[in-house]
Amino acid sequence: MMRRQLLAKVSQWFGLGLFGLNPADAKLTPGHKPLKVMMKSAWGSDDPTRASFVFAHSLALAEAGHEVQIFLTGEATYLMRKATATALFPVGWPPLSETLAKVVAKDIPIFS
Repeated sequence: MMRRQLLAKVSQWFGLGLFGLNPADAKLTPGHKPLKVMMKSAWGSDDPTRASFVFAHSLALAEAGHEVQIFLTGEATYLMRKATATALFPVGWPPLSETLAKVVAKDIPIFS
């Protein structure tokens, strides 16, 4: 996005149609349209880091203003058990129980 804005400004400054950007085409919308995203995961408790990705990424997308849903299949359905969620500690991420609590607080629907 930043690169596109910079190229549009450079082409306006020099009056060039640089990379096909005409000054009339260089207008950017003030906001972005929120996306509807469905995150799917089949990773279970055998790999806690990969299992937590779907929740962490969904939370980040929801905080950015997008509409997110989570769909769990296979081994990932066991992550909905409280005992399993509290036992998982992904590498480099907060415990799954904390991330899951934030996902629930954001009212992100989880289908399994």
